[in-house]
Amino acid sequence: MIRNIRSFFSRLCPNGVITLFLTVFLVLGIAGCSFSHPKKTDTLRIGVALYSMDDTFISSVKQNLEQLAQKIEVEQGRKINLSFADGTSNQTTQMEQIDRFLAKGCDVLCVNIVDRTAAAVLIDKVESAGIPLIFFNRQPVAEDIDYRNRVYYVGSNAQESGMMQGQLVVEAWRKDPSQLDYNRDGILQYVMLEGEPGHQDSLLRTEYSVKALTNAGIVVEKLAGDAANWNRGQAAARMQQWIAEFGDKIEVVFSNNDDMALGAIDAWQEQEGHLPLIVGIDATAPALEAVAAGTLYGTVFNDSQGMARVMLDLALALSSGTDTALKVQDGHYVWLPHQKITQANLEEFYQEME
Repeated sequence: MIRNIRSFFSRLCPNGVITLFLTVFLVLGIAGCSFSHPKKTDTLRIGVALYSMDDTFISSVKQNLEQLAQKIEVEQGRKINLSFADGTSNQTTQMEQIDRFLAKGCDVLCVNIVDRTAAAVLIDKVESAGIPLIFFNRQPVAEDIDYRNRVYYVGSNAQESGMMQGQLVVEAWRKDPSQLDYNRDGILQYVMLEGEPGHQDSLLRTEYSVKALTNAGIVVEKLAGDAANWNRGQAAARMQQWIAEFGDKIEVVFSNNDDMALGAIDAWQEQEGHLPLIVGIDATAPALEAVAAGTLYGTVFNDSQGMARVMLDLALALSSGTDTALKVQDGHYVWLPHQKITQANLEEFYQEME
């Protein structure tokens, strides 16, 4: 090719100009090749698909991921590029977002899945791309995770959180039953604000919160229960209906998460009369403020910062092919512990978090 170019230009230009032209041509050609095939950088590209950014707990996980990524960049000199997508509680939307993450060439995907029954399809997509997949906070069925390579789950045990929530009520009952048993019938009447219908965390938290009471020998009566989809506004609407129907018969409000517990408080604060004992799960910042104010009796700490840290540590290890110091159970699961929080240990909890 160079001979042909030289032959063509020799009829037009002096030798010096030909030499100069060829030098420029070769330099530009080499530069063009380098732009077409960029060198691999030390940047870790993580796609993070969230079921809904409107969820207070998920928003906290996102903020912790961003803060911890910046800290790791300073400490390790490793660039971390986080890309977030809001699934808006729609699985079709989330699948499209994951397709875009894969097209962009993400090195690792972290997915807070909208619909856990869609996990198998999602896993197949990511496996075809040859990258690791980390589910978090919303656990797919075990069959979809346990028989796959480089598929992980990071979260807390929903059964444990439900049991601890129930224990908060047991402790309050044992301390002074008269403060809960307003009608003095020896039975604890309650309502249950549930998350999504059929969602594993919702089912387990609902079941085991009540089981903690029955295991302790407390007689209970369920007045009402309904899904409020983890949402504060929906929970307030459900609670208003129950207040109109049951009024002071409601002695305890169980809520599968803090946002719904705060919705229950919103509804009660519009009414006259007593505020029942209300308990939540997550220990979000607004919920802890309600604990301090005495409107929320207690909550169960779900470690959003720990969840973010584990995901980043796992992503770094998987992308570099190095061993991780994390305790991965059954080859796929990293579990984070819960903690009960009331006014009695709130200050101590804040000190531990510093």
